[in-house]
This record gives sequence, structure tokens and C-alpha cells, in this order.
Amino acid sequence: MSESNFQNESIVLTKTYEFSLEIIKTYKVLNKELQEFTLFKQMLRSGTSIGANVNEAISAQSKRDFVHKLSIALKESRETLYWLKLLSDSEYLTDEIFVSLKVKNEEINKILSSIMMTTKQKYFNQKN
Repeated sequence: MSESNFQNESIVLTKTYEFSLEIIKTYKVLNKELQEFTLFKQMLRSGTSIGANVNEAISAQSKRDFVHKLSIALKESRETLYWLKLLSDSEYLTDEIFVSLKVKNEEINKILSSIMMTTKQKYFNQKN
């Protein structure tokens, strides 16, 4: 693995882990204050799944498996953004919390997309 790929993987592991912690903290506060279990659990499940899938990708059996697992992480990240928007628009999340989580989520999406594109171009001669 090249130094660049290792650094990107380390960054994405760190960022997804930190994002998971923020999702868990947000869940705990919202759940305690508002007790809306279903929507909050959806956010918790998808938000923590991003990092779990990235972690699985790091120990993938092949480059195709690596890209596949990262694509699952990207899907979970997009799903998390959906739940965050829904919770924000239904006034469960404050604008401040929503914007903070959205920015971090979008940054993770960019990193995941970049790693996937680079890996595909390098190993599979594909642009997408």
C-alpha cells in the first residue's frame, strides 16, 4: 500500500470514528430529552455503520472487496444525511447540530469517493 493510500485510510478511519462518537452523543441527548426512539435509532444505526464499514474495508480480501465495502460506507453516509435532514426539518435537531454533522458527513463522503475513485483508476482502469 502506498504512503498516500495509508494516510487517506488513516484519515477516513479517524474521521468516521469521530463522526460515530458525535452521532452517539447526539442520540443520547435527543433520546433523553425528546424520547423519539425510531428516528433517532435510524440515525444512530446508519451514522455508526459508516465507520464500521470503513474498518471492514481496511481488512478487505481484495481491491474489489475494498471498493465494495467503501461503497457500502458511502451509502450509509448518504442515508445518515437523509436522517439528519429529516430530523432537522422536523425540528428535532437544532440548526447548529445539523450543520455541524452535515459538514462532517459531507467531508467523509468526499474522502470515501476520492479513495474509491483512486483505487478504481489504479487497479481497474475505471473512471467511476
